[in-house]
Amino acid sequence: MERVVSEGPASSTLPRRQLGRYLRDWRIQAGLTIAEAAKLMEWGASTLQRLEKGNADRIRTIDIQELCRIYGIPAEIAEGLKGLAQQAAVKSWWHSYGDLIPENFDVYVGLEASAQQLSCYQSELVPGLLQTADYARALNRLGYPEETAAEVDRRVQLRMQRQAMINRRMRPATIAMVLHESVLRRLVGSAKVMAAQVRHLAELSTRTNVALRILPFAAGVPLGLSTGPFVILEFGTDSKGQPVEPPVVYVEGFTGDLYLERQGDVQRYRRAQEGLERCALNIQDSRNLLRQVAKEYAAWAVKPGGVVPPPSTCGA
Repeated sequence: MERVVSEGPASSTLPRRQLGRYLRDWRIQAGLTIAEAAKLMEWGASTLQRLEKGNADRIRTIDIQELCRIYGIPAEIAEGLKGLAQQAAVKSWWHSYGDLIPENFDVYVGLEASAQQLSCYQSELVPGLLQTADYARALNRLGYPEETAAEVDRRVQLRMQRQAMINRRMRPATIAMVLHESVLRRLVGSAKVMAAQVRHLAELSTRTNVALRILPFAAGVPLGLSTGPFVILEFGTDSKGQPVEPPVVYVEGFTGDLYLERQGDVQRYRRAQEGLERCALNIQDSRNLLRQVAKEYAAWAVKPGGVVPPPSTCGA
């Protein structure tokens, strides 16, 4: 029995846009034009175009399944796309792992790859876009202890590929990042791994498209409460200066991820980002601290058994 997932006035939402984005990418990979793919579906080209843009007013799981067959989409990804199609047309979306969408289907990565600007706060770990391969490998070994070295290496390679968006020559994405000092002091892997990672952050901070600020321990709790890590993603503007897509706030959770599109929610996180930036070190002082911490880790790395980082001296 076919299932009509949504019907009525077209309403662009994150799940619909992500579904359309994946279908467009797989159609292109299959070497089909919109007209050719639409003909195979016995649709008009405008129907498929609306689906790819996230503006379809009627989505059926049977149609998504057939498009997956035509494009040669692997079964595990096809399940994720059908799950996206079944999400309610709401402006805030909690994606619970394994609920409709398989746990190994990464919704966020596709969203991140399309962003032109990311404003981020992280208090736990170096974000994936700024990680070195060794730092990422150390985390994945802890997170997936049952996997082989080859499987872990594949995860690391995929994470490194994500960084192309800030490294490319043409229109690289811009990053405004606030890292809590605890990220620098939390040992991942070894002192040697941390020395290279923190040095990498210092080098990244010299790029014109990366604004990296450190929030020191001495800043206390600037907002009076904890926001937790978050990312505000923006997708650029069209020729009229209007957003190509609405901005989205991404909040990662242990059992699922939260995606916020409501204007009030986005504005609240923007104010939080601004408050954190005001209380953080400026970009040059942040870079100086990064270089200092990298030297401290490097010194500890050459000592016998030197895997413990030095105590924090910032704000002392």
